[in-house]
Amino acid sequence: MNIVIYCGASLGNDSIYEKETRKIGKWISSNQYKLVYGGGKAGLMGVIADTVLENGGKVIGVMPKFLIEREIMHKGLTENFETNTMTERKNKMIELGDIYIALPGGPGTLEEISEVVSWARIGQNNNPCIFWNVDGYYNDLKSFYLTMVEKGFLTQSDFDKILFTNSIDELENFVKTYEPPTVRKY
Repeated sequence: MNIVIYCGASLGNDSIYEKETRKIGKWISSNQYKLVYGGGKAGLMGVIADTVLENGGKVIGVMPKFLIEREIMHKGLTENFETNTMTERKNKMIELGDIYIALPGGPGTLEEISEVVSWARIGQNNNPCIFWNVDGYYNDLKSFYLTMVEKGFLTQSDFDKILFTNSIDELENFVKTYEPPTVRKY
């Protein structure tokens, strides 16, 4: 199984983010899953890749050429894909993934996980979408999704197809019992 991780190219300002990233990395490698991520060496991106590799796992990086020229691309990965654009990068990661998990990160992380959540509602993503809610990092976003439900822009059943957690057991149960949303009709 390929686990797509979206996360920051920064470490954030609390050591809990790195600790929880290592927890997910160990879970990926202990289950003999493959990590698919943005290919970088910096921040939580580097932490997740290093943790999976240090624990005997396999890591696939996907990075566009223009970022390879500006960022520190991880050199020790199992496999690297080079793309021309961010859109190609996101599409390749989605294509490779079986589960999508957002760890703490910035606008890019939010944009990437939001895309797969949105695509699930229109039948273009049949895989689980999970927000790894470290220390309540995604509480405000969860609240906003509930506002969408309250205001009639998201169904409760579609909201229930998104997981906000920091529990491995809850994550595993969600994945095991996951059924894609019913395709939205107008």
